[in-house]
Amino acid sequence: MRLGIIGVGHLSATILQGWLRAGRPARQILLSPRGRGAELSATQGFGLAADNAEVVRDSDIVLLAVRPADAAGAIEGLPWRAGQILASACAGVPIARLAEVARPAEPMRIMPITASALGASPTVVFPHHAALDPLLSAIGTAIVLDSEAQFEAATVSAAVYGWVKALIRDTADWSARRGLDETAARQLVARTFVAAGRMLDEQDAPMDRLIDSVVTPGGITEAGMTRLGAAGVPEAWLAACAVVLAQLDRRS
Repeated sequence: MRLGIIGVGHLSATILQGWLRAGRPARQILLSPRGRGAELSATQGFGLAADNAEVVRDSDIVLLAVRPADAAGAIEGLPWRAGQILASACAGVPIARLAEVARPAEPMRIMPITASALGASPTVVFPHHAALDPLLSAIGTAIVLDSEAQFEAATVSAAVYGWVKALIRDTADWSARRGLDETAARQLVARTFVAAGRMLDEQDAPMDRLIDSVVTPGGITEAGMTRLGAAGVPEAWLAACAVVLAQLDRRS
């Protein structure tokens, strides 16, 4: 099954890295010529199309990863065919809009993150197409949702991914300013977040119970959470999530 990519930017580059890491042959992937297509073809051995029409004509599955405002224009008028899958990673662009310009291909939406390069992307998917399962498992874990409304809400996590990185950086910098080795501080804070995520993901107990189990009355965790609550951090965090969702809704 031949795979093509329209929109070879930063996200696509990390997905490609994840696929190579998982052993997918570069020659089975055809890239559009814009963005980093020519560079990655020359250095990694991916196929390079003359234009987007060639990508569509020669691929069974096409990944679309352009700026959301450019999504419809990038795929309109191309030689789509029945049985072909269009997997869009363009935030806020609804399936109905994709279907309008890519008939008779079957559109779907995915939202991978740049952790794809490490095989660690939690990728939300709607609707499910079994043909994509091997591709998504190669870059992490597919989380299949039941509706496009659920997908839109889940896309907020792609923004949260960036916020968490910033929080890790700020905490590591704070530790380093107090004498901790910079490398050790970065490693400690980053792996603390990984550990917390694994505990909540891999244990079946309710999340509140798992959190309460580490919040000892009068202890350091409780003291910090009380200060965060007093500063309005939880409310500000949820308000930021709402801002992102509103922006996604405006695009649809």
